This record gives sequence, structure tokens and C-alpha cells, in this order.
Amino acid sequence: MSDAPTTPSDSEFRDVDETRERFRDAGYLADDRLATTVFLLSRLEKPVLLEGPAGVGKTQLATSLAQVTGRRLIRLQCYEGQDETKALYEWDYGKQMLYTQILREKIGQVVEDAATLSEAVERIADQDSIFFSERFLAARPLLEAITSAEPVVLLIDEVDRADEALEAVLLELLSEFQISIPEIGTVRATHLPYVVLTSNNTRDLSAALKRRCLHLFLDYPEATRELEIIRSKDTGLAEALAVRLVDVVRGLRELDLRKSPSISETIDWARTLAVLGVEELTADVLSSTLSVVVKYERDLDKARKALPGLVDPNATVPDHLDHGHGHGHGHGHDADDRTGDTGDPGGPGDPGDGPDGRDVRAAKDRPGRHDAAYAGGGRTSSEGKPAKAVPAGQGARSFAARGARKRPV
Repeated sequence: MSDAPTTPSDSEFRDVDETRERFRDAGYLADDRLATTVFLLSRLEKPVLLEGPAGVGKTQLATSLAQVTGRRLIRLQCYEGQDETKALYEWDYGKQMLYTQILREKIGQVVEDAATLSEAVERIADQDSIFFSERFLAARPLLEAITSAEPVVLLIDEVDRADEALEAVLLELLSEFQISIPEIGTVRATHLPYVVLTSNNTRDLSAALKRRCLHLFLDYPEATRELEIIRSKDTGLAEALAVRLVDVVRGLRELDLRKSPSISETIDWARTLAVLGVEELTADVLSSTLSVVVKYERDLDKARKALPGLVDPNATVPDHLDHGHGHGHGHGHDADDRTGDTGDPGGPGDPGDGPDGRDVRAAKDRPGRHDAAYAGGGRTSSEGKPAKAVPAGQGARSFAARGARKRPV
């Protein structure tokens, strides 16, 4: 393994404009910020960390970078519980055991004339480095990227899903482009790789890792750019329908969904509608194909209810989706509304069938209306029922228990 890193004699990208054009030719529409970041990645030889929601093109950027530069893509997919042996390297114990069995007779010859057991052990120990050499080292993505004979693009995908222990292991690679192996020593990059890290923000990354990288936050694109992306993929969907579809997708992203539709899913939806020969976007058509972009049952229910309004903002809400009462009237209810009047003369709510609402309210405001309920001595209430008698001393006991308090003025 070479100890001296080398870089290509000529730059991969001449300037930002050429970077953007080469990505466009590869089918990836990069804006100015993204093209500038990729250009700096190649000139400054620093890793780039792309953060943002799932499905905005972070992983695809690394794939397209490998395509436009002609480099091989090496991918490390991170996950919870992943240890360094799956990311850096591990010893091929099976191969070591096989060689041990094959060389058993040779080992016997080495120790056959040893005078003592200690001398035999020392002779074997002198040979143990043979079994901890590059021959028995199984390179994983990180080690493979820096020992490759040709320049590569290293994608460390969804680094936020990895444990913090693995994140710490990455620091040496990202800063020095080298890996320390206790049994062998420090292995430095033969060719400096282009390193792209992606994160969906499921947890905060350490400041040490971010400090070693260029940083860019990718969000969902604006409507015009997303429409341009759909056009570039030749989905077969008519232009007018594609425009309306982008508006619908952007409306779905504003809902409180567990997972918002990604750009790639929008492209799949456009292709689905084109294959079905859809000539008009209706709530029914979109609802029947909604599972292309919405992946959870709770999200499906919420999205289906929102589709009529997204397709036609002036659409009338169906009866089964309303709030349990008609919306054909205003919410500035008058007195008759509150007393049950339906406005239908002669109907069940006709004022002639019961007391007038104003009279009922006036009776409730009559001074002394509660006297009969708390007076004794055989008095009757306003409804003619016997009044409830209050036992003597009830008030005194109540005040004695609570203590005399002044009434607020």
C-alpha cells in the first residue's frame, strides 16, 4: 500500500458552470448552490455533507458525481448497531485457519528441534505477523476507498443512522484520508477519493464531523425546478398535467404526513399517470394511484381527504367529509338558530310549536329566580314543585370550616 497520496494532475471540473452542465448531461439538474459545492469538493479535496429530508436527491448526487467523473462508486450504507468491522476492515479468520491447516507440517518443522516449550512458542510468535498481513485483511468500503488503485467516489449514506462510535471512527478518514490498523500500521490513501456523506437529520451529528466537511442543506425544490426535473425524465405525461401534478404534490408536502412525497416518487407518479393514459387530473384518479407517493395508511387517509381541495381549491366538500353539519349557511347564528329554529315555517322548529327564545332567556335573567330552590318553609319553585329546604346551621358550619373571608369588592 502506498504511503504517498496522489491527486489527478488536472482538475475534474473547470468551473461552476461546467460542473452544472456536466451534471445536467448526466440527468441531474443541479442549482447554483449545489454545483458550487461540488466544484469546491473537487478543488479543496474536502468531503461534503448533504443534509435534508429523504428523497431530495442526496444519494443520487453521489451516483451522478461518479458518472460524470468516470470514477467507481463505493457505497457504505449506515445503519443502527453497525460496527467498524463492517465499515473499515476485518481479518479473514476463515482464510487464516485454512492456511494454518495447510501449513501444519511446516509449522511442525519450525518447532521440531526446539529444546523447550518456551522456545517453541517464541519461534511461532516470530511468524505470527504472517497471518496478520494484507493477505488476510478483508477491506470494507472505507479501507477499499483509500487503497483503490484508481480514484473513486465514496458515498457514506445516511450517516445519521449509524451509532456515534462509528461516527468517531470516520474522523480520521475525513481529516487525513488514512486509516490506522494496529497490526499493520497507518494506511494512507493512494488516490484521494471524493467523499459524499448524506444525512436525513434523524439525529444531530457531532461538531467534529461537520467541521471536517463542506456542508449543504438540500430541501424540496421550487415548483419550477421540480417541473423541470420531471420534464428531464421523459415521463410521458402531458405538460399541463405535469404542472398540475407538481402543485398537488407540493400541497401534499404541506400536510402533516409521516413521510412527504419525494422527488423520485413524484416522477414515478407522473409515469404511472402516463401509463394509465390519464387525460385529466381528478381527485378520483389521483386517489386510486395515491399509494405511489404516500406509503403509510394514516398518511393515505389524510391525503385522500385533502385531494379534492388540492385538485380544485373551489371544490365543494363532500357530505361524508364535512364536520357533521351543513355549511350552506353562515356561522353568524341569530337567536332563532340557537333555539332550534330551522327557518321552516310549520316544521318541527317552527316558533309556534314552543316558547319564544327571547322569553326563555328573559326568564333565566329574572332576579330571585333561585330563591325557591334554597328556601324552606313549604315554599314552591317556579315550576310548582316543593322547594328544597336547607338545614338550619348549614351556612354557619360552612363558614366555620373555611374561616371567615371578606368578599371581594
